[in-house]
This record gives sequence, C-alpha cells and structure tokens, in this order.
Amino acid sequence: MRRKKHETTGSADLFRARLDQIINLKHELVQLAGRIDWAWIDSEISPLYSERGRPGIETRFVIGLFLLKHIYGLSDEAVCERWVCDPYFQYFTGEEFFQHTFPHERSDMTHWRKRLSSKLDRLLAESLRVAHEAGALGIKDLARVNVDTTVQPKNVTFPTDAKLLHAAIKGLNRLAKKHGLALRQSYLRVAKRAAMMAGRYAHAKQFKRHHRELRFLRTRLGRLLRDIHRKIKGKPELEASFATPLSRADQIRSQRQRQRGWKLYSFHAPEVECIGKGKAQAPYEFGVKASVVTTNARAPGGQFVLHAKTLPGNPYDGHTLKTVLEETEALTGREIERAFADKGYRGHDAANPRRVFISGQKRGVFGVIKRELKRRSAIEPAIGHMKSEGHLGRCYLKGRHGDAANAILSAVGYNFRRILVWLRRLLRLFCGAILAAFANQSALNPAS
Repeated sequence: MRRKKHETTGSADLFRARLDQIINLKHELVQLAGRIDWAWIDSEISPLYSERGRPGIETRFVIGLFLLKHIYGLSDEAVCERWVCDPYFQYFTGEEFFQHTFPHERSDMTHWRKRLSSKLDRLLAESLRVAHEAGALGIKDLARVNVDTTVQPKNVTFPTDAKLLHAAIKGLNRLAKKHGLALRQSYLRVAKRAAMMAGRYAHAKQFKRHHRELRFLRTRLGRLLRDIHRKIKGKPELEASFATPLSRADQIRSQRQRQRGWKLYSFHAPEVECIGKGKAQAPYEFGVKASVVTTNARAPGGQFVLHAKTLPGNPYDGHTLKTVLEETEALTGREIERAFADKGYRGHDAANPRRVFISGQKRGVFGVIKRELKRRSAIEPAIGHMKSEGHLGRCYLKGRHGDAANAILSAVGYNFRRILVWLRRLLRLFCGAILAAFANQSALNPAS
C-alpha cells in the first residue's frame, strides 16, 4: 500500500534534536538533497505500490539509501550502520529529527531493488538533470558521446573443474539436509581433500595426479546424483525442489575444460559468463558484459555517464550500438550528433553510420572530429572510477536482474560523486570570494 506523503512538522521537540539545527546546511549532501526532485521520483515509482496492505516505506528513504550506498561505495549493511551515526545521511533520506536506531530492516533494500528494476534508469536521468541544473553539465555536452563495453565481474571464485565439482557436492548435501533427505553417504570430507589436492597437483604441473583427483570427484558426484534420484522418485514436491540443482550438478559433472558450447561457471550463479577482452593481466573474466556511454568533451563538472546497461549473452559490441544510442537519446532527450568507439565496434548497426567514428579511422576524420576522436579514450578512466570507487568492479547481487541494477546504480553513484565535487568546489569559490571582498574592504577602510 502507498505510504502517505512525507510531511515535516516544522517545530522543535523537547526530547529530540532537529537535524537542520545540528548540521552544516552548506554541506554538499544537504545541497544535493535540496536539488533532487523527490516529488518527481515519487510520481515515477508510485505505480509500483499496491492499493492494499500496510503502508510502504517512504520513497525518499529507500532511494536516498540507494544513492548513498553507490555514492560512497558501501554495502547494504554498511550504509545502514552509517545511517545511524551520520546526521547528514539521515537528513538526505528525509528525516526531520535525529534517529538513534535504524527504522527498517536491511532486507528491505533487497526487496526494493527487485521492485525498482524497471525504474532505475529514472535515477540516471535525474542525476543528469541535477548536474545540468547545477551548471556541471551543458546541453551541448550531450551531443558528442563515447561508447565502450567492459566486464562487470560476478562475486564468484575462479571456476576450475575441481572447485565446481566440490561446490556441486556441497550444494546437493546442503539441499538434502534442508529437506530432511537421508543420504547413503555425503562425500563431504573426501571431496574437500580431493579438491585441495587437485589444486596442488595442477600448480606443481603433476597433471596425471591432477586428473586422478578430478575423476575421483566426478565419480563421487555421480554417486550422489544417483542416490538423490532414488530417494526422491515418486515424490513430486521433492522432485520439483531438486530439479534445478540436479540439472546444474549434472552439467558440471559432464562438462570438460576445453569443450565447445555453453558451460556452467558457477553452481549458485548460473548466469555467469566467460568473457575474454584481450587483457594481458586477465585473459578471461567471469560475469556479464556491460555497455557504458559518457560525454566526449569534458563538461565543467567532469566526465558524466549518460547510459549504462548489461548485455547478457556476450553479444558482439557492434551489434549493440544501435540499441545503446537509441536508449541514450531517449534518456537524455538530446539527439546524438557524433559517437566515438573503439575498434571492437567495426561493422556496427547504428542507424546513421556516418555519425559513428572508430578509433584509427582515417576517412572523414579531420579538424574538430580528429580532436574529438582523440578523446575517445577518456571513457576508460570513467569506467575505472566506476569499478574502483563504485560497485562495477564486482557484483554481489543475485541473478541477471541484480547485474542490471548494479550497472545502472554504479553509473548513478558516479554521476552524483561528480556533482558533489562540483558543489564542494562552488562552495569553496563562494567562500573565497566573500573573504576576498572583506579583505578588500578592510584595506580600503583601515581602522583609525
């Protein structure tokens, strides 16, 4: 059920301190909270509420927590803990008085993240609007863009055969224990030792012994699969509960290291893909491909992200350019005049191919276009900041919807970090101008 509209009392309380009386109202978070159009965000999210049930959490509180989490690169638990002791965090989420306990459950962030999955691009659009209103981003900066793809790694270990077989054995035993299924043998102790020895033998290049341990793990996993099939036969409820884990375990048992076609790289996260980007330090990364669009010229507030989305299935970069440019234009409301990309976009499907320039291109590249093409690589540090300061470097969220939400919110957090730096710089310039004015006045009117 939709919660009543947030209203402040505007009066003091004998036993509680008002936040606007104990914080610096010129702080950049306070300034940012005043510039965000919370009413517009609330109107966009209102269709997601049900007409029945108990009143939901306030929109500003939930959205504010998401923004704070990705601005400062915190986890769900960390942002909730910091909210309790930071009055600026509480003011940003719409609180009027200082609170000493967190008013909701941490798991509410997970539920709301799933609910907002189709509306998260509105937050990216709002970050661009706030940047433009603050003077950090101009309309003309939206016409020329840089496009590139990167890998958003998943929070999984490197998927060796021994690790996957061991994970399948542990996962099936955990599920059997949950449903009270008595197995003939668990193989947990011997499988742990076999997985450990397989890694040691591979490191020592003793591959005959390494393959012997892998055969041992496959044999034990096969015995476990057959035992579970016998125990759940004729029980529809157990068969439905074990269907997906058994199919994953069977896939892990049958696949080989250098086989062609689809492979499973994680027992608990089947959406993980193996992506090779040609990096010397990381030939293969395991996660999902993500597309990022930034401004080409450096805006007054720096480089801003105009669009971000995940690309499941590891498609060819050039086959995604048309969709990415169309979504960017819809998000910014500005037609893209020129787009600059790397050589991975050769043979692209853009609607107007003459407006797309590839690095190393000679034909049609002169004057201003040549200078703008040299700035194509400016997107790389923006992606680096999203990975190092945000959550694009490792996704901890579950499923494909978690990958998509993490990519968009990482871009939102990056943009708001640029806006906070811009507001801090403006405040510093304003205070400097005031001090200079007072100094000049004192020099002109010396005290007698």
